[in-house]
Amino acid sequence: MRIVVAMSGGVDSSVAAALLARQGHDVIGLSMQLYDQREGQPRFGTCCTIDDLHDARRVAAHIGIPHYIVNFERQFSETVISNFVEEYAAGRTPIPCVHCNGDLKFATLVARAEGLGADFVATGHYARVERDGATGRYLLKRGVDAAKDQSYFLFTLDQAQLAHAMFPVGTLDKAAVRRHARELGLQVAEKHESQEICFVPDGDHAAFLERQGAAAAAGAIRDIDGRVIGRHDGVHRFTVGQRKGLGLSSPIPLYVVGIDAVANTVTVGPRAALEQSELTASGVNWIAGVAPAPGARLTARIRHRHREAPATMTGIEGDTVHVRFDEPQSAVAPGQAAVFYDGDVVLGGGWIAKEI
Repeated sequence: MRIVVAMSGGVDSSVAAALLARQGHDVIGLSMQLYDQREGQPRFGTCCTIDDLHDARRVAAHIGIPHYIVNFERQFSETVISNFVEEYAAGRTPIPCVHCNGDLKFATLVARAEGLGADFVATGHYARVERDGATGRYLLKRGVDAAKDQSYFLFTLDQAQLAHAMFPVGTLDKAAVRRHARELGLQVAEKHESQEICFVPDGDHAAFLERQGAAAAAGAIRDIDGRVIGRHDGVHRFTVGQRKGLGLSSPIPLYVVGIDAVANTVTVGPRAALEQSELTASGVNWIAGVAPAPGARLTARIRHRHREAPATMTGIEGDTVHVRFDEPQSAVAPGQAAVFYDGDVVLGGGWIAKEI
């Protein structure tokens, strides 16, 4: 079987490619060039760098598979970076990894794979895809390694994409992946993995946004009663739940509890003001192609590292869903992804649209 593997140059995708090749599949490695890597051009970060592309090529040569680099600079800029800038400028908190993994990698690589006569696209994600014997539908499930599970970032996938998706390391934990890499003689076996947003490696979102032309005017910081208690240098510098960097003197810790880009105001309050019992998500994708019925019980994750919380789906209107939590959740940030689960199965997800 011919399989295209998205190779980032990291240990996970390298092991995915090597395991498939060892199983006797006809494997083709594809790496994405996401930004201009020529000398003198600005360098975004530590993911998909020229060194990563070289690592991917060396791994491909080691395991004896063809390797190609595909230029996704325009798609990455339009799909990921532009959204990141627009969302922050609008007072929301984006999550670019979802757009990169679902909207860019899979949407584009499935088409490329078809052109190469391949049956599947494989990646190094810690997730699983299975077919439901009763319905014939494809299920997206969390990776076996709970600490590395990346199913949260893949909620935009649909049945057509899952039908061609493979996640070879989804049944392994990280230690097993590195052990396989050593046994296979892959030079990336001990390679450090990047944790930050790839194009903001120093974590300075504000500086990156300002370089992209997203600087906003200064405005007022208000308390939850509407009183002006300080000034800010642009709403793009803040996210709901933020405590540090507010520049305020207060007898109690204050957190960002709301951002209004139109009024150019940031609202702060005590930690208790961050708690919400409900959320509305828009642009929801249900992986099965059909939505659960109102009243359905599920668990919801409002951030990648957030513990899933039991909830009830209270209503649905087109691609918008309303959810009520059993217990209030802290820092439900507009722009972040709300991903819904039934046990290990990802039901779908959408974008947190507003505060209740």
